Amino acid sequence: MKCYELQGPNGIDGLALVDKPVPEPGDGQVLVRLKAATLNYRDLLTVKGGYGSRQKFPLVPVSDGAGIVERVGPGVREFAAGDRVIGSFFEGWLSGEPSEAKMRSALGGSVDGVLTQYRIFPKHALVRTPEHLNDIEAAALPCAGVTAWSAVVKLGGVRPGQTVLTQGTGGVSLFALQFAKMCGARVVATSSSAAKIERLKHLGAHFTLNYKATPDWGKKAREWSGQGVDLVVEIGGVGTLNESIRATRIGGTIAFIGVLAGPPPSDLRLPLMVMQQQRLQGVTVGSVEDLKAMVDAIAVHRMKPVIDKTFSFDQAREAFRHMESGAHFGKVAIAID
Repeated sequence: MKCYELQGPNGIDGLALVDKPVPEPGDGQVLVRLKAATLNYRDLLTVKGGYGSRQKFPLVPVSDGAGIVERVGPGVREFAAGDRVIGSFFEGWLSGEPSEAKMRSALGGSVDGVLTQYRIFPKHALVRTPEHLNDIEAAALPCAGVTAWSAVVKLGGVRPGQTVLTQGTGGVSLFALQFAKMCGARVVATSSSAAKIERLKHLGAHFTLNYKATPDWGKKAREWSGQGVDLVVEIGGVGTLNESIRATRIGGTIAFIGVLAGPPPSDLRLPLMVMQQQRLQGVTVGSVEDLKAMVDAIAVHRMKPVIDKTFSFDQAREAFRHMESGAHFGKVAIAID
């Protein structure tokens, strides 16, 4: 079988296409013929060698994949050859609260990922693909989808009539917009691109802000929403945290996810967060149980992920470069087979 492998932190050009034997599933294991993968910003960091001490080499990168069961090992009755499946981001986090042990099995980081034609999964880490999604759409769900689900639904507890603010047009942000609308909430969405803002409106954003043209976008979002937004899905990190604090109502929540906006400002408004009794909630994807809950909701609502562009398997490096450019709107996909 063919797979991509990182031999070290050599960047996008260091992705090597190599041959390996097709593995055989053991007890409780499932061999999946992967059909599609999608990229997250975390995957780009991994390829560049900037994702922390847990990163091991050689490594098959990329966490999010979907495919078809090729064959199952002894003791597997939950799946059969031909079943369409999605792999969970954390193979060892089945349910409940996170722990160090549960989070050791992050695909494409601490263990091999899905940029390969075949992969062995433990049976408990697979979820059936909703019938209305194709394999590329299904491959968008494990990291970005579950992260947004955790931020908006599981940890954010968004209710009808509330207001959610999303940042940018990457996978997590667009999933968050879709889940917020699914919950009956209003959505404030930001972008630096007029063209992307029009697409955010088409997706159902109720109010949009160009954060370059309106640097005090947090203040404007607070004014539009009345008392402030109930939840900010913070993908910029400390670099945008000041405006997120300004946007959030007294007692509201900031779901802290990303690191896209660089270092913190010199006047970080943490005292204001204290005075307004806001909650800063870290979000790192979720469990297999969370993936199942999200997939069930997506199936009921027949929701479809936003796919920006699909590259062929031999164009994997180009897919990473496209993501690196920041030009994408939604998920960047790779058709493996």
